Amino acid sequence: MLPEPYRLHHRADFSRTVRRGQRIGRRDLVVHAFTHEYDQGSGTSAAPGSELTQVPPAEPEVRIGGPRFGLIVSKAVGNAVIRHRVARRLRHLCAQVRPELPADIDIVIRALPGSAAAGTDDLLRQLRAALRRLGLTERAGGPS
Repeated sequence: MLPEPYRLHHRADFSRTVRRGQRIGRRDLVVHAFTHEYDQGSGTSAAPGSELTQVPPAEPEVRIGGPRFGLIVSKAVGNAVIRHRVARRLRHLCAQVRPELPADIDIVIRALPGSAAAGTDDLLRQLRAALRRLGLTERAGGPS
């Protein structure tokens, strides 16, 4: 089970990760990753024709926990029973790879139709390979 602080819930978080993050495709999964930038600038601004003015710094995003995961399992994967089975397996895999990832990242995993027939070990290999290709982990993947 993936604990609450490690889950994406809001549509805005999913959209930001899918639209602005990096993407890598595998045979049965597409992995989107968005790394949060905490440097909000120096807090100063210069308008044309005026002196340097102090701008209040933007509120940094408060993050509790570590990396957050979101899942997209569409009807193309199968009926409701199959989709829920795939989602449970993916949540379990996310819990396994969570310690290997930096805390300031959001990851969305889109299950492709082949994920319904793929084995759990195969999905774990694909997920770890995608995370390595995105430069998020250097581990070759430990025991499954």
